[in-house]
Amino acid sequence: MTASYDYLCDLFAHNMFFGLIVTLGGFFLGLSLYKRYPIPLFTPLLVSILVIILSLKIFHVDYSTYKAQSYPLSYLLTPSTICLAIPLYRQFELVKKNWRAIAAAIAAGTASNVLIVWLVALIFHLEHTEYVTFLTKSITTAIGIGVTEELGGNVPIACAVIATSGVVGNALGDRVLRLCRLYEPIAQGLGIGVASHAIGTARALELGETQGAFSGLAIALTGLLTVLIAPLAALLPL
Repeated sequence: MTASYDYLCDLFAHNMFFGLIVTLGGFFLGLSLYKRYPIPLFTPLLVSILVIILSLKIFHVDYSTYKAQSYPLSYLLTPSTICLAIPLYRQFELVKKNWRAIAAAIAAGTASNVLIVWLVALIFHLEHTEYVTFLTKSITTAIGIGVTEELGGNVPIACAVIATSGVVGNALGDRVLRLCRLYEPIAQGLGIGVASHAIGTARALELGETQGAFSGLAIALTGLLTVLIAPLAALLPL
């Protein structure tokens, strides 16, 4: 039995398709569960993350190996992100018509993200390194890593926090919007994009093209605005 298990572990560790199968299998399992039981626990993204973690743990496949195996999916992230410009282009007239409200919403959302982190740092007596690590929680990973490094934060923890905020937004974003009685599509998209970046935007796209377009816009503008204000926020006393 042990020999067979060791053989399976070795086979999966050296199989270039293991990462792809685990990732896609976990996501489609999540889709199936969510269609049958539409609760946050069965959000496809959350289910796929849990399946990946358990699979790597059970078969003793290290993360670097999994990352190499799933590279084709990672490679597709860049063009898929660029594709978010397509629904935004279709909504360009709405952007021109509402640009003042959009600018105010994104500025307020970004400021709120930073303020909440500062208050949490004060309440829980976080060290400065921990504080600046959490400042990038609501921006996309590509920008968050650079900002965290620049501020002297912990990059691995920052990546985990960014992923967590995205997963929570993906799973609960629409429910929070309904709880707040926020039904306007532009406002819904901006709210999800500001709070939970690209992972949340995947959920916004499911709500509608307008929500997805404005969530994609919020990703870019929130990231740029955070780059500007995070160094100033890092100077706040704790």
